[in-house]
Amino acid sequence: MGNRPGGAEDASARPAHATDDTGDRLPPLPWQVPLDPAPWWAWALFVLPFLAVPALNSWLWMGARDFLAVGLFTLIGASVVRVAGGVVLYRVEITATALRARTSMLVRSLAWHDVDEIEIVDGSVVLTSGKDENEINGIVQGRTAYAAAVMRAARAEAETLPVRRARPRPGIGVLVVLLYLVLSAGAFLLRWHLV
Repeated sequence: MGNRPGGAEDASARPAHATDDTGDRLPPLPWQVPLDPAPWWAWALFVLPFLAVPALNSWLWMGARDFLAVGLFTLIGASVVRVAGGVVLYRVEITATALRARTSMLVRSLAWHDVDEIEIVDGSVVLTSGKDENEINGIVQGRTAYAAAVMRAARAEAETLPVRRARPRPGIGVLVVLLYLVLSAGAFLLRWHLV
């Protein structure tokens, strides 16, 4: 991917404290990308399975089919919790060596040395790394170009720094999904005095 003809000037060669189109100075790093609040549906999908699935599991009659139903309810609910929490960016931070993004499930880090290109696509900033594309969406309206400029400046400055790569690490959502699984199965087991 490249900058489209007639698009914004490539800022990859700007120094870290260059100015953007509005004349504001780029902030010192680390800098947090301004994101819109998480959408209401993500919170709703994240919370509802905790209430609905344990309740359904505790009301089921005992039998072989009910064990299957408990398993299906629990797996479907866990998938909803995982997806609802995983697709929303809760924090994106730009540091001198990498971009860090946190969803409820994972905290991922992308070293600037691994980024081939940074561009704006449909209101989001897309970082290309080989064949992979990492989309930073949910940026506050009107701040996308500024966020991209900060990323380009940080990437340019990182060329002189040693490479620091980090593996994805679990976020709080992993513990939340495990808690959900315990509550969902536990509600059924306790209801029928199986534990």
